[in-house]
Amino acid sequence: MAAHKISELTIRRPDDWHLHLRDGAMLQAVLPETARHFDRAIVMPNLVPPVITGADARAYRARIEAALPKGAAFKPLMTLYLTEDTDPDDVAAAFADGTATAVKLYPAGATTNSASGVQDFEKVRTVLDRMAEIGMPLCVHGEVTHSDVDIFDREAVFIEKVLKPIRKKTPDLKIVMEHITTQDAVDYVRDNHRNLAATITTHHLIINRNHILVGGIRPHYYCLPVAKRERHRIALVEAAVSGDKRFFLGTDSAPHTDANKIQTCGCAGVFSATNTMSCLAEVFATAGKLKKLEAFTSLNGPLFYGLPPNSATMTLRRGAPVDYPKQIETEDGPVTVFNPGFPLHWHVDP
Repeated sequence: MAAHKISELTIRRPDDWHLHLRDGAMLQAVLPETARHFDRAIVMPNLVPPVITGADARAYRARIEAALPKGAAFKPLMTLYLTEDTDPDDVAAAFADGTATAVKLYPAGATTNSASGVQDFEKVRTVLDRMAEIGMPLCVHGEVTHSDVDIFDREAVFIEKVLKPIRKKTPDLKIVMEHITTQDAVDYVRDNHRNLAATITTHHLIINRNHILVGGIRPHYYCLPVAKRERHRIALVEAAVSGDKRFFLGTDSAPHTDANKIQTCGCAGVFSATNTMSCLAEVFATAGKLKKLEAFTSLNGPLFYGLPPNSATMTLRRGAPVDYPKQIETEDGPVTVFNPGFPLHWHVDP
């Protein structure tokens, strides 16, 4: 990545609008990596068992808060896992009392721990209608899981077959298309100006499918949705650096131990919490859009969710390459940190 004239940038502290923290020993190990740089995060509910009810969310939030490093001001924003048995009254109550910020839709079988997800979308119609009434956002993993759909086409087919019908039947529902990976998704968000936004991950701004497959399989780049062609990566970068209020950061940082990544059926997920802000600064600086970084990481997300931006600031300074750890140690085994494939020169001063 090329050097650029701006060598220092101060922004409001960022939020992560899509994060996996897991539980137990893994939670204890990875939570400090997010709390170091981020003030808030939308926390995914796909535990085993999943976080389905308000009571589940309150219990999980308490475990997260108990695991925070001393003095950390990080605030977890909880989500509820949408199932075909989800109670609309429980969802509304959890939103009203501040327990849950959003509901997460996983098509059944789409990704890690998604077996409890939705197969028949008509069975969750009453929940979606209630959410639209109260202004509660729906976060969607935007992929179909039909065996006859190529894995690289799952997102585009989801937009046509699932998302468009949902939005037609419930137009007042606020929806976040999470971790978008295609030009199709970028175009769909740009063409729809009401109640729709999208998160983009750190790794999808940097890698394409060649990084996973060329010269040997690289399991630490394997994620779902899987990275696509280079033209799609370019479209994501253009969306992220544009300043468009409908696009904002959701890292989808998803820790798995190396033992679970490197096996016959390796887990999907990229762990990027540790070095995301340095990675993003490189991407935005290379695009000549470093001053747009604050909008993507710190302003657009709160605007969509109806929350104030953080008052505290963060300063990024360009210098000698940052020496980030290659792995985070946990009681369950090491977790490999995302390797962008180029030096990271941007140091983060909280």
